[in-house]
Amino acid sequence: MTEATSATPAPDALAGVLADAPFVRLVATDDGDALAAAGLLARALRATGTPFQARVDRDPVPADVDDGVAVTVGVDRGPHAIPGTGRPASTAAFAVARALGVEPDPVVALAGVVAAGSIPGADGSGDALDAAERAGRVERRPGVALPVSGGERAAHETDGADAAPSRAEALAASTLASTRYSGDPDGARDALDPLGLSADPDADDRRRFASLVAVDAVDGDDTSERAAAAVERALRPYATDGPFETVGGYADVLDALAREAPGTGVALALASDPAPSLRTAALDAWHRHGLAAHRALDDATVGRYDGCVVARVDAAPAVLPTVARLVRDFRSPEPVAVALDEGAGRLAAAAVEPIGLGDACRTAADDVGGDGWGTPARGGIAVETAGPGDADITGALAALREAI
Repeated sequence: MTEATSATPAPDALAGVLADAPFVRLVATDDGDALAAAGLLARALRATGTPFQARVDRDPVPADVDDGVAVTVGVDRGPHAIPGTGRPASTAAFAVARALGVEPDPVVALAGVVAAGSIPGADGSGDALDAAERAGRVERRPGVALPVSGGERAAHETDGADAAPSRAEALAASTLASTRYSGDPDGARDALDPLGLSADPDADDRRRFASLVAVDAVDGDDTSERAAAAVERALRPYATDGPFETVGGYADVLDALAREAPGTGVALALASDPAPSLRTAALDAWHRHGLAAHRALDDATVGRYDGCVVARVDAAPAVLPTVARLVRDFRSPEPVAVALDEGAGRLAAAAVEPIGLGDACRTAADDVGGDGWGTPARGGIAVETAGPGDADITGALAALREAI
């Protein structure tokens, strides 16, 4: 099945379908933008009294719904789809929610925009940014986009088991940047110590913090030219009154949860005021995911080919897409990055532009008898590795290189 099977309905048209639906099934791709978009739609449906179900899937397919409507989010598939190509899915979902007569949460929409690789106000998100600024819910300031503030300390440093990560731990786990101390909380702490940042940082503290990260993100023999632009998402963040300190930090958490803990991610996206236990669970999953991704990349063997860079890693399946994105944004001089785990028989790929990468993964997987999935800008392949005669993931990689 291909990625593009239908035209994207206009907000008013999709809103009309949803308004008349007795039941709606939302299925989102496993990324932060689609998760935010599904949350916006689900909240709108709840406000209008329409029953719904929401879930995350790596390869959404419109499910048959008796007397209901199926909506795929993040991929253009089926008659009622909100793809993430062209503009973030969260931006489109924000417009659909408004067309339903609901005032959607602009902070969630902006977090989805950042998770999609954009910045608030760009790619059609001007309405969401205007709404957030008019309501006094966001304020742009110097600093780094983390989900926690500098005043929060790690659980092992406090009496409470539910304390948030410290500033150094959050910096080490953030996947909005890749630095020499990413994946290494002690190294991040050593890098921050000379700055003398206060627990409640002022504007000067935040500027020095941002300067450190900006310089370190582009400082390295293996850093690509793309890194300078990629790290911009992590700088001069929008502070917010949402469940996390910044819009960018919120985006980073949503993106990690979509793969690491999708159930928690759906619960977070649906919650207008998340309980402390839900926020803690989300931060824990994000922290684990970010550290694992950076550590896998640090231990990777990286090779460059015509059109793509391949990082051979040992990583959990949920972490591979994040590793591929980090390679694409900070290490790859080529337009496509691949994170390959030969032992597990899996790979994830990320492209700079929508090039039909998901379809290329499906084609390559078919060539070797594996499973492929994805969207125009990212995808994955899995093959069985249990016994003789199983498909070879290196063969799938060769087929993917040929397909792109």
